[in-house]
Amino acid sequence: MSSRAGDWNANAYDRVAEPMTRWGTSVLERLPLDGDERVLDAGCGTGRVTELLMDRLPRGRAIALDASPSMVAQARRRLARFGDRVEFVEADLARPIPIDGLVDAILSTATFHWVLDHDALFANLAAVLRPGGRLVAQCGGAGNIAGLIETAVAVDPNFRSLHRFETAEATARRLDVAGFAEIETWLSDEPTRFEPGAAFEEYLATVALRDHVAKLGEDAGREFVRGVAGRLPGAKVHYVRLNIVAHRAG
Repeated sequence: MSSRAGDWNANAYDRVAEPMTRWGTSVLERLPLDGDERVLDAGCGTGRVTELLMDRLPRGRAIALDASPSMVAQARRRLARFGDRVEFVEADLARPIPIDGLVDAILSTATFHWVLDHDALFANLAAVLRPGGRLVAQCGGAGNIAGLIETAVAVDPNFRSLHRFETAEATARRLDVAGFAEIETWLSDEPTRFEPGAAFEEYLATVALRDHVAKLGEDAGREFVRGVAGRLPGAKVHYVRLNIVAHRAG
């Protein structure tokens, strides 16, 4: 469920993506569907949540969008059985979304915090959503992985978090300005434990710390990840999720 520009190991991501899939299921549960809609998955990642979405669209269509070429390629393989009912788009949500026509709904999981310009993000989403259409999303919110970030800085003072973790209040204001109504935004705590050892280090390297690891290179990146993992007891990461439900104003 990535939306940052750039490419990275989608296969490795898929092996550690269980929390994102769980969150995606909860987001999907907030989206009422008749089964014949056209829905945008904004930040589809490897297509795990898009696959669940398609099970609820027996007569509908989905657009699987991600900024990462390898994510889109992985999603194509996972969703091949749905044929032309799934459209694949490689695009950055900070820019106008390159699709034809409007969609009936938008869902997104673990993506919006990768987009640094939230004013542009919500304006771009509103531009492709029909009046009355629903946006449901969940992403990292204010305070998300704060302990992990603090630990990463302690291991390497040059570490910088390339995320935007926003408050519910600021997000509601931006949604209103972008043309959304009936807005609900809230934060929820989601402490998550990973399997200690190699599995946890893979999660850190391919998800939470991936940009810094890529900058360091293979050997230094591996040492950095091990240093961070060793300082996080029980392989536990404290997530704070920003939840969004809104309708496009008519």
